[in-house]
Amino acid sequence: MTVVQKYGGSSVAGIERLRAVAQRVAATRRRADRVVVVVSAMGDTTDELTALAHQLDNDPPSREMDMLLSTGETVTAPLLAMALHARGVDAVSLTGMQAGIRTSGAHRSARITDIVPERVIDQLAAGRVVIVAGFQGATDQLDITTLGRGGSDTTAVALAVALHAHECEIFTDVTGIHSADPRVVSDARPMAEIGYDEMLELASAGATVMHPRAVEIGEAYSMPIRVRSAFTESPGTLIHRQQDMEDRPKVRGIAHETDVAKVTLLGVPDRPGIAAAVFGPLGEAHINIDIVVQNVSHSGHTDLSFTLAESELARAQAVLERVVGEVGADGYDADRDIAKVTVVGSGILGAPGVFARICEALAEQAINIRMISTGEIRVTCIIDRARVEDAVRALHRAFELELL
Repeated sequence: MTVVQKYGGSSVAGIERLRAVAQRVAATRRRADRVVVVVSAMGDTTDELTALAHQLDNDPPSREMDMLLSTGETVTAPLLAMALHARGVDAVSLTGMQAGIRTSGAHRSARITDIVPERVIDQLAAGRVVIVAGFQGATDQLDITTLGRGGSDTTAVALAVALHAHECEIFTDVTGIHSADPRVVSDARPMAEIGYDEMLELASAGATVMHPRAVEIGEAYSMPIRVRSAFTESPGTLIHRQQDMEDRPKVRGIAHETDVAKVTLLGVPDRPGIAAAVFGPLGEAHINIDIVVQNVSHSGHTDLSFTLAESELARAQAVLERVVGEVGADGYDADRDIAKVTVVGSGILGAPGVFARICEALAEQAINIRMISTGEIRVTCIIDRARVEDAVRALHRAFELELL
């Protein structure tokens, strides 16, 4: 049996926690023939490296940032291998490139194009635990790349697929997936299991315990993913392909995201091709757009609003300065003081009254809805950032009898 485990930054933040992870891995090795461990950088290492870079250059080259940021995981992997060796467990550490992780050339947000895991397989055959530095890979030209936020999750699930693992275990600082962020809602409920589709929506809406790309890979290849605590023996939450349909709860969870900004293009000519002229350059700059709302046209012009990550707003503005002139818009406004809150559940679409209850719950707390986006299994509201935690608690109360 092959097991792939991933340990996040908080799980390996310091020597004692590395020793605790080594103890857990050693126990896994006793019950599994082949064990692969993917590790993140220790604690806040990635943030510290980023801060160092920006002390030297306000806009550091993306290639050099990848070279820098990848070192965090490259430090953790051999340290864990040493901790295992001290326990009498034969282990070897590999970088992403050595593990055969091939990626696109989009620095800071590369995507895995292929995994050629011969070296991992050879080391497993030799009886060793293989420790892989997460969050990183290499292009065909052997340039080091990183996979973006949550990239170690993506590394782990992709490796689990490539190695035909029994399941992929994601060890983190929470006991599993909850009906809301337990740091915001004290009585948030843990889930024993959840389907890929609902987990993908929660992750995309801000539930940071799992990265959306990792869930996408799991769903595409039917790889079970178990989210567990690195500090307890809780069984955690199993993310898998659920079989029951009509009996699922209507609402599964409430997610929120504060890394959100809203851009409004003013006086945009209302003619075919304008949206492509606006969003095409943003896509080429690898800037993801979320909610899009176009106002009613007046005198052949309209306002076009959309949301994106606030952390990408500076890059987006550089693109928008050019786009405004090219499409003949009057200008644009950018609003940073917003957040989004999302209600997720596979039964939402066929449940009359859910949308009204969302609006009523927010209205009772005098929370203004600035934009709304709906999908088959989620409703997302854009609100003032200062009220986002109030909104999460209000929505959790509104649906608490259905959250399971």
